[in-house]
Amino acid sequence: MNTLDQRIVSRLVANARSSYAEIGKEVGLSAPAVKRRVDRLLDDGVLRGFTAVVDPEALGWGTEAFVEVHCHGNVSPARIRSHLEPLPEVVAAYTVSGAADAIVHLRASDIHHLESALERLRGLEIIDRTVSTVVLSTLLERSPNPGE
Repeated sequence: MNTLDQRIVSRLVANARSSYAEIGKEVGLSAPAVKRRVDRLLDDGVLRGFTAVVDPEALGWGTEAFVEVHCHGNVSPARIRSHLEPLPEVVAAYTVSGAADAIVHLRASDIHHLESALERLRGLEIIDRTVSTVVLSTLLERSPNPGE
């Protein structure tokens, strides 16, 4: 990925609805040239798609927590994932270094919904124990910007 590609990606990160012509005007390329580069960035996996960014609170999912998951014995990441996928409140999960086997990001409509989700999470057969941290406010949330 060269500097021109980084500038194109930066523009798409800022506004994924930008037209190829708008991006081209900013980076000094024709619209077809920008399209070819974007297609290549998609093929190479640099860009994984284009999506709407929604406010979870506006959708009624304003309560969130990060949960350390400690499993019984040695459980593979694929097995952890397969147990987490059916839980709609799980918006992300990560394998991590340290004592926990995974960190799970939960979203819920309110504290009662969060408690219910935590109970279902703790009830999974692979889970030994959890340590939860409820988010009070978001201090910083951003996407990587390759142009900086």
